[in-house]
Amino acid sequence: MFGFSRNAQGKAVLAGAELGALVDAAGTGTPAYVYDLDAIEHEARDMVTALDDPRHVVAYAVKANSAGSIVRTIARAGCGAEVVSRSELEVALGAGVRPDRISTTAVAKADHEIDAAIGAGIRSIQMESIEELDRVAARARAAGKVARISLRINPGVAVDTHAHVATGHDGAKFGILLAELGTAWERVDREPMLEVVGVGAHVGSTLKQVESYLASARVVCGAAKARLAAGKTLEFVDFGGGFGIDYGAGPVPRPREFLTAAKKLLSAEGLDALCLFAEPGRSMVAAHGVLVARVVQEKRSRAANWAFLDAAMNDLIRPALYGASHRIEPLERPPSAPLWRVAGPVCESADDFGEHPLGDPLPERVVIRDAGAYGYVMASEYNGRPLPAEIFAAGGAVRSVSESPGRDAWVKRRLSA
Repeated sequence: MFGFSRNAQGKAVLAGAELGALVDAAGTGTPAYVYDLDAIEHEARDMVTALDDPRHVVAYAVKANSAGSIVRTIARAGCGAEVVSRSELEVALGAGVRPDRISTTAVAKADHEIDAAIGAGIRSIQMESIEELDRVAARARAAGKVARISLRINPGVAVDTHAHVATGHDGAKFGILLAELGTAWERVDREPMLEVVGVGAHVGSTLKQVESYLASARVVCGAAKARLAAGKTLEFVDFGGGFGIDYGAGPVPRPREFLTAAKKLLSAEGLDALCLFAEPGRSMVAAHGVLVARVVQEKRSRAANWAFLDAAMNDLIRPALYGASHRIEPLERPPSAPLWRVAGPVCESADDFGEHPLGDPLPERVVIRDAGAYGYVMASEYNGRPLPAEIFAAGGAVRSVSESPGRDAWVKRRLSA
């Protein structure tokens, strides 16, 4: 069985072993992220199998979790990568992802990032604006290489998700508006240093309905067909990613359902000759990573009973940033009444993880579930708190550990600033 579970004694299990034992064996202390590499590989292979064609690319969104152990695991499963910075590009290449299976995007790419993408010969540099076309063409001329690009259009599709992760509506900073697409094509067609190989879109994250994904994909297909009808060529369409996971509120469609529907749509639109790119991130890793924390103390009052952890919003910012709810449970026993208000030690009222069934008395340690995506990668050292450790497990054992840099390193660096 892949992913998080509990054994007959009620203890939390991940990667085929008791979670508490994995943390103890790693010797990192808490807070610590723990990842199930076997489950992540299984998830990645299931998505590759869903597309069932070596031309198509499941391009893992590296921003979800950029750990080398994870990116290497996903690359071995046959995935490509979608990156948003030069640093992520270098991680993807270093982890064994082939350049022709990598695309890069960002609304304000620095010149050195454009240069790196052109130099690496990746599949495409996604254009987010008409203005960006001139910048990329200039860098291509400087390098003496034609830049392979794709246009990211803004499909004008609003989805049911948090405002901070909705990217496909007309007010978003992302993509080229449909009304401006004709101008973009004209600009590209008169620039010999740009080769357009694809067109795509991304409407947002934590999608809970396949139809929301397809609504955007239909707009992309329409743009692709118009381009082909004009006698031009394309290699691929990119429908983006954003597949949601079950954070405890109830089941959502599996990534396979999104990808199977996307492939059928491509065929129905008469675009079988094109490669299909998809960009899942969260759905590969979120459910297969957890954050283990220690209960520091309790506080009982008339207003609420509080459980204070040694993990905080700097370690997992999603609740503070998105109002996200992560299940928090005892590590060594199943969740049970009563509810406790769980918070960390950071000096912010936003450092609050909500109410959770931790039982009474409080457990020594807890597990914060579904934290494999946008957890460690968004962590900070606010309040002088060092970044947490990361533990990578597979086959019932710890495979590797990324240690916390520790408190002393922060103090030394700040004193020397």
